[in-house]
Amino acid sequence: MLSQPSVTNAAASPQSSNDWQEAFRSWLSPDDADEGYSEATFELLSTLAENPLNLNQTSKSQLEQLPFLSAEQIEELVAYIDRYRPLRSLGELQMIESLDRDTRLLLNYFVVIGDTLSPARSAKSVLSHLLHDGHFTFEGSLRQPLYKRKGDINGYLGYQQRHDLRLQFSSHDQLKFGLTAAQDAGEPFFSGRNHWGYDHYSYYFQLRKIGCIEALNLGMYRVQFGMGLVMNTGFYLGKQATLQSLGRTTQTLTAHSSRSVGSYLQGAAAQIRLAPSWSVTAFASYRPIDATLNKDGTIRTLLTDGYHRTETEMEKKHNSHETDLGFRVTYHPNSPHKTYKPTLSFNTVYTHFDRSLVPYASTSSKLNYRSYAPSGTSFFNASLDYSLTSSRFSFMGETALNGDGALAAIHTASFRATDQLSLMLLHRYYDKRYTALHARSFGEGSSAQNEHGLYLGATWSPSRSLSFQGYVDYAHFPFLRYQVGAPSDAFDAFLRARTLFNIGVLETQYRFHVRQRDNDTHSYLNNRYEHRARISFAYPSSSSSPSVATSQPSLNFKTQLDGAMLACREQQTSRGIMISQQVAFRYRALRLNGFAGWFHTDDYDSRLYQYEPSVPYDFSFPAFYGHGIRYSLMARADLGRWSFSAKIGTTNYFDRAVISSGYQQIDASSQTDLLFQFRLKL
Repeated sequence: MLSQPSVTNAAASPQSSNDWQEAFRSWLSPDDADEGYSEATFELLSTLAENPLNLNQTSKSQLEQLPFLSAEQIEELVAYIDRYRPLRSLGELQMIESLDRDTRLLLNYFVVIGDTLSPARSAKSVLSHLLHDGHFTFEGSLRQPLYKRKGDINGYLGYQQRHDLRLQFSSHDQLKFGLTAAQDAGEPFFSGRNHWGYDHYSYYFQLRKIGCIEALNLGMYRVQFGMGLVMNTGFYLGKQATLQSLGRTTQTLTAHSSRSVGSYLQGAAAQIRLAPSWSVTAFASYRPIDATLNKDGTIRTLLTDGYHRTETEMEKKHNSHETDLGFRVTYHPNSPHKTYKPTLSFNTVYTHFDRSLVPYASTSSKLNYRSYAPSGTSFFNASLDYSLTSSRFSFMGETALNGDGALAAIHTASFRATDQLSLMLLHRYYDKRYTALHARSFGEGSSAQNEHGLYLGATWSPSRSLSFQGYVDYAHFPFLRYQVGAPSDAFDAFLRARTLFNIGVLETQYRFHVRQRDNDTHSYLNNRYEHRARISFAYPSSSSSPSVATSQPSLNFKTQLDGAMLACREQQTSRGIMISQQVAFRYRALRLNGFAGWFHTDDYDSRLYQYEPSVPYDFSFPAFYGHGIRYSLMARADLGRWSFSAKIGTTNYFDRAVISSGYQQIDASSQTDLLFQFRLKL
């Protein structure tokens, strides 16, 4: 129910663009990071935090860029804005019943209250206005290790340092263009095949909401269609975050401005509004790619890590090329007064390689699982995706076919039964023969192939100070998988409780995960039982989002205990524990973040993940295993147009004298890294 608020506060200003990282952490479990949490999500939110949306000028498609909002929350938010525009304060978000406290506080980092839409102007006038209101940002970062790897001494072609530069012009959320230059440690700089300097460059131009142009991207960009069964080179959220957003996915074109060299397209893409209810999205891409080649010159595996540190890795750089073409036609009736809002889209994607893709094919039991891996020169996928959404109910789905007629389908339904209880059901079926090179969708496995599963989730908030979240997920794999030589199953269950006290926030969570794997003789499957638990207490309570700068010093603490246990029939039980403490201090333009943790695990199987505050655009979610301590300190000072950040982090191991192996080997029991960053906004 929507009601006009009585608040008439002055227009709110955006929150600090770096503080959202801590708020977003509750949307990401450490296990999601283990399952391939994409850097693209972090990059997207970093950019949106720098250029927050003006709620008085925003649209549904712009709000859909925020991955943590559910379809119901977006519908109710759009309805509220349309009814009560102009909004006067971010406090009005409390009037939207579907926005819970955590979502509302996180949203504050990505939206502002500004002027309403001005009278209609020509595209030329709008562009002139955007260029006048925009700003340039110049940023550089350097990571300096205080140790030597084996490859640094003999093997790597370049220097120890990792560094990058970013130059970007942005104006609101409508215009953005820039260049990112990135260099990994060990890669040659202005030498060898990198005679143009950096190993990787990202260049991009993005224009939004100009006349009938919903989005225009030139250079490097990312594309997401439907629920990801035919095309998703953008972000991906795991099982816990899927519950937070109630299974909603986004259909977006976004600029590729990160240092990542995987999962982007290169060329042009545009979304055009043909009529109030019709739009079309089309893209064309041609880009060099890295690949491991067979002896006959065909492609054995596609590489996305982007490392070119050794002669062998450099030989694989850009040794093949990929062409991608695709389009999407969407029908979305312009019916603001209807309770249920339907959407229907048709998607196609065509991919072609200049070399034939020929993965390993063998009768060996170790390689049979690749029998249905993508192979050939050209690939085609098509799908229909559809949705029906209201303020309390949403149904979304996508059904796809590949060139061989194999089927993949995913459907999700969510229902806000009361203001305190939300339910979600998700079903997916991915045929073992279904392949899509750019697919990335929900699943227990790493690809949308060879899986049939059912997921049920719920969120319950019996009071303002108490909330529960949980899910159960079952998956069946009809065909072989890596290290699984027979049809297998998996089960996953998760429960989290959050209690808000006057002095802080207590959070507990537990995850039980069962996977199957071959025994040592490959004669039967073993169940691998994995238990993970966490309890944390943050104090004082973050009951409101911090402002850009505070006139009074603030000090916050978070104490956390993590535990893991993995049991298997033929293996010794593996256990792990980690105790950590975070401290955050803020006064005016200065911020300090300290982290210290002690960990002790039996082996890599019981490794533990821990979020660690870092500088902007640097996502840090490392895994710890063995026995040791980790401590770090980050400082940031915002001095007018300048911002300076520095971080030092050390990991000391008590159970080893050598860290890692191969070219990454460090002949010491500890490693320390320094990270520097500067930013100038003009």
